[in-house]
Amino acid sequence: MPSALPYQTEPPHAHGQPPITGVLLCNLGTPDAPTPAAVRRYLRQFLGDPRVVEIPRALWLPLLLGVILPTRSAKSAAKYASIWTPEGSPLKVWTERQARLLQGALGEAGHRGVQVRYAMRYGNPSIASQLDALKAEGATRILVLSAYPQYSGTTTASLLDDVSAWSRRIRHVPELRFVNRYHDDPGYVDALARGIQRHWREHGRPDHFVMSFHGVPERTLRLGDPYHCECHKTARLLAARLGLEQGQYTLSFQSRFGKARWLEPYTEPTLRDLARRGVKRVDVACPGFTSDCLETLEEIAQEGRDAFLAAGGQAFHYIPCLNADPAWIRALAGIAERHLAGWDTREVAAQEQLARSRELAMARGAPR
Repeated sequence: MPSALPYQTEPPHAHGQPPITGVLLCNLGTPDAPTPAAVRRYLRQFLGDPRVVEIPRALWLPLLLGVILPTRSAKSAAKYASIWTPEGSPLKVWTERQARLLQGALGEAGHRGVQVRYAMRYGNPSIASQLDALKAEGATRILVLSAYPQYSGTTTASLLDDVSAWSRRIRHVPELRFVNRYHDDPGYVDALARGIQRHWREHGRPDHFVMSFHGVPERTLRLGDPYHCECHKTARLLAARLGLEQGQYTLSFQSRFGKARWLEPYTEPTLRDLARRGVKRVDVACPGFTSDCLETLEEIAQEGRDAFLAAGGQAFHYIPCLNADPAWIRALAGIAERHLAGWDTREVAAQEQLARSRELAMARGAPR
């Protein structure tokens, strides 16, 4: 006899409840602490995702568990410790703050029936736990808002996988929508430009400007992933918004992992080459990251700076991510609003209408 489906227990259906719409802001994730044990747990989940490492499991998992995690966890923990704050991981701090400010921005725009939460694809709070929380709060419609401006199978699609896995154990699945990309959104590009221009007003302009995006294996481009093209479009739009000509800026890719060829040019060799060519000051921004994190604060602001100065450069400026910049929060609210279109989120239905709906349901035999 087949076993029962593993559906999550649902509360009894209640008639006449005000409609609630959830917005779940999802970022990549972070360890719970800058310790080898916490980093090992995080890397096990992150690098164990077949979307992230597209190597047959039988080959990859023994290498991951037997070699990479034992050797890399302590080194990565030391890097996390160098950027950790009293509030915790910068990525988590900024993502939580963005969700809180997004709630306020949507409320000010009249979307009173929206509840905003944030989640991490790897680590805590998990996507499943936050979807459970939104559902418990009465959300019957949920917009999943990715923190990744450029779509990639290694990031955005993995996020969708996690939401799908959650839905498979839910009997009463909410209506779901997804924001897959906003790499060319005018508000997003404008927010990036405003932050960079503000830095230049305060510190002057550089000899050369570098836009560093997170790297992915080069083969993903040949397999049809749009990430490379979307990074280049963001860079072109941002350069135009800043009034930069082609020779005044460089797009590069960071965070290479393993021996395979990744998208080029690589950021650190690019910085060294600029210094050797006589560039005295370079400014670096990371448009693909909406929150500062290990890859920006340690890999770029520390390691990238050291590489440039060691090669003969004289001044290195890292320009922070969007984080909680008001222009970015307005842009994020605009992106959310466009994807909420058609869902009545501006006013919760009047209580008398809900009461009337409930009365009709009862009259037709609905359980009380």
